[in-house]
Amino acid sequence: MNASLARWFRRQVGLGFWLAGLGLLLLPACRGAGLLGNPGFEADGRGETQNLPGWNAYGGNTYTETSAAVAHSGTNYFKVYQAFNGQVNYTGVYQDYIAGPGAVYTADGWACTTNSDKIAGQNAAWLEVTFRDASANILALYRSLLITTNGLATGAFPVNKWVDLAVTNQYNPVTQILTNTVRQLVAPAGTYFVRYQVVFAGDAHNSAGSVYFDDLTLTRVGGSPYGSYNIVWSDEFNGTSLNPAVWTYDTGNNNGWGNSELENYTSRTNNALVTGGYLHVMAQKESLGGSSYTSARIKSQGLFSLQYGRLEWRAQMPAGVGFWPALWLLGTNINTIGWPNCGEIDVMENNGGVLGTVQGSLHSGSDETGYFNFLPGDSVTNVHTYTLDWTTNAILYYVDGHLYQTQTSWSSASGAYPFPFNQSFFIIMNLAVGGNYLGNPSTSTINSGSTFPGIMAVDYVRLYRPTAPLLLALTRTNSAVLLTWPTNIVCHLQGQTNATSGALGTNWTDLTQYPNSARLAPTNRGAYYRLVSP
Repeated sequence: MNASLARWFRRQVGLGFWLAGLGLLLLPACRGAGLLGNPGFEADGRGETQNLPGWNAYGGNTYTETSAAVAHSGTNYFKVYQAFNGQVNYTGVYQDYIAGPGAVYTADGWACTTNSDKIAGQNAAWLEVTFRDASANILALYRSLLITTNGLATGAFPVNKWVDLAVTNQYNPVTQILTNTVRQLVAPAGTYFVRYQVVFAGDAHNSAGSVYFDDLTLTRVGGSPYGSYNIVWSDEFNGTSLNPAVWTYDTGNNNGWGNSELENYTSRTNNALVTGGYLHVMAQKESLGGSSYTSARIKSQGLFSLQYGRLEWRAQMPAGVGFWPALWLLGTNINTIGWPNCGEIDVMENNGGVLGTVQGSLHSGSDETGYFNFLPGDSVTNVHTYTLDWTTNAILYYVDGHLYQTQTSWSSASGAYPFPFNQSFFIIMNLAVGGNYLGNPSTSTINSGSTFPGIMAVDYVRLYRPTAPLLLALTRTNSAVLLTWPTNIVCHLQGQTNATSGALGTNWTDLTQYPNSARLAPTNRGAYYRLVSP
């Protein structure tokens, strides 16, 4: 848009600064929020422990220790030292978090050594941030200054003193040669996730010394956490019933659905109800068709399917022995080649008697499974976001943006890799009662250990794919202005009139009369417009 047209449009309809960069709203991971779980190790048990909730440990010796006098803050801190195996070795902890190209981060953490156990020999320790593709290949590499016997830069690393290590040194990810010093860490093209890592590099001489870490931070300070991904399809469940163009039902008990399940699935509102912006899938204790329980199994089979992309659910699960909620996918060719040849992707399933753990799995003849453990005090009964990244040769699982499982190899008797996960799949959402997955609890055990109805509440299901940016475009036509925006992104136009710059965050109105474009005539009143997705 040329400068004169921009000035004319701001004067006439007041688009103002909303014109320049309209991105997605309501994306996970608020800007400025720390992304790490258990960053100060206070969620660990007291004393010396290797539980390390929220962290993945590797190498020989990783511990949480408790001492308010030693910790940088709180009572706990992380202690790491080498493996003492007579060869160069690496030990530490890491967390992976969902990311996208162009997202901008800062990272740091506090480190300390003690006079009685200071780092020795050729041992070294540092903080590291890497941006990785779907197969975990490193695309960009950043490190803090190294902790060695020679110190951070000159002189020895200070002992009995906490030092703030900022991750600012950029390295060539292939040669690992230092190339630059930066203030911010930018995710390059091809990024799927960011890894924050504590590294202790032990020498081959079994040299002594340990390093303590505490109050570690990884913060997104700019860009979208999803990069170029935009919502290309979604169901927000904002109406009063399921969309029949997308969803249908499986009904009955079907001999336990191959899992010895005890419920009878129905399409009644007793078992599936859309209200308050949520889909409520409800398990009831009632007799129907020879079953002691009823529930709902909702699917998009024959109506909507997908192949590849970032699929995301936001949902809340019930508590109780016997509840088995699941959000999952089945191959659309199931009726021709059967299960498991068609493939199954379980994005999330949970045993209602074990509230602190969820499971993600692939089934295709071989079974691949990973588990996510919530931090102490959290569980599936809170609202969480469950995300699947599905690419041509990798499938990644996240809870609230935390990557906990990556699958890059599977097998099937019906086709060569990457079959069957290179085909289209349909969506299923169900809440089972009883079954093999739960250890086949009896009805008396379920009735005494659960409160009915059990409710799985689904806020939305969204599909993201890389697209052109979500932006408004302007075209002047005589005395009017035509606003247009991408039609392959789920979004809608909102407007606001007579607003001052300080009040632009409130009182927006959905302009549903403009589903694809808007032709606006100049007025004497200021007006502001923006796109909202979904």
